[in-house]
Amino acid sequence: MRGGGSGFVGRELMCLLKNKGHEVTVISRQPGPGKITWDELELNGLPHCEGVINLAGENLMNPLRWWNEGYKKDLFSSRINTTKSLAQAIAGSPSPPCSWVLVTGVACYKPSLTAEYSEDSKWTPFDLLSKLVKEWEASALLQENMAKTTRQFIIRPGVVLGRDGGAMKQMLLPFWLGLGGTLGSGRQPFPWIHISDLAGIIAHALEHPGDVASSSPQVFNGVAPVLNTNYEFTKELGRIMRRPTILPVPGFFVKALMGSERAMVLTQGQKVIPKRTQESGYHYKYPDLTSALIEIVGD
Repeated sequence: MRGGGSGFVGRELMCLLKNKGHEVTVISRQPGPGKITWDELELNGLPHCEGVINLAGENLMNPLRWWNEGYKKDLFSSRINTTKSLAQAIAGSPSPPCSWVLVTGVACYKPSLTAEYSEDSKWTPFDLLSKLVKEWEASALLQENMAKTTRQFIIRPGVVLGRDGGAMKQMLLPFWLGLGGTLGSGRQPFPWIHISDLAGIIAHALEHPGDVASSSPQVFNGVAPVLNTNYEFTKELGRIMRRPTILPVPGFFVKALMGSERAMVLTQGQKVIPKRTQESGYHYKYPDLTSALIEIVGD
C-alpha cells in the first residue's frame, strides 16, 4: 500500500516491488485500476496489506511554483496530512501491516562543512525545512501498543539522482549546453543517492522489518556511502557528459531564483553517513558518483 505513487520515486519503487512479486495498491487523488483514493481510505479504512509507504508531498523543487507563504503551507499540509491519514488508518486496521515506512529528508541535519551525521545524531529544528521534517516525522508515530505489531521506519534521502526526474531533470539541459557549473562556492557537501538505491532501501525495510519491537522508528539515512561536495559532483557530471563546467552559479542568483530557504538545499549541505543503512545489510547498486552518473547519462 503506497501513498504518492505517481511521482519520480513512486514510479521507481512500484516497478521494483512488482518485479519482486509484490502486489501494489496506490493511494491517489484520482480513482483507477490498482488505486484507492484518499477519501476511500478515510471512509473504508486500510485494505489488508503487508506494508505501507508514504511518498506523498508537494515537490520542494517545483520550478513552476514561486517560494511564497502559500507554497510553504502546501509543503507542510501535503506531507503531514497524508502521513496522519495513513498512521490513523494503520491504527484503526483490524489486521495492521508489518511495516510502516515514511520517506522524509536530510534537511533535519544542520548544514556544515565539518560535522558528520549518522542516524544516531541528535538534532533540533533550526529553520523552516528542519521544522517540516520534525512535524512530518512526528505525525507518523504509532502508539506504543501498535508498534509491537507494526515496525516503523523513517528513511531520510539526500538529493535523488535518476534519469527521468528529480534534480537531474533540471540539470541536464544546462550541462548539455555547456552552462553547467558549481552552485555557490562548490565546497558544500552534496549528500546524494541513486533512485534505484532509494527504492532498494525502501524495499529492504519492507522485506526485512527485524525482530525487535520499538515505539521509536528505525531511521535509515538514504544516501550513498561516500561523501562528495557539489564541486566533485559537478566536475564528474561534466566529465561523463563531456561538457565544460567553468561557469559557477553565484549563491545570490540561486537565492533570487528559488527563495533563500529553498536555495539552502543547493547552496549548503550536510555530510550524511548511512551507518545504520549499511549495518542493516543493504547493498548499494550505485555506491559512488561515477557508477551512478554513468547509469544516468552515460553513452
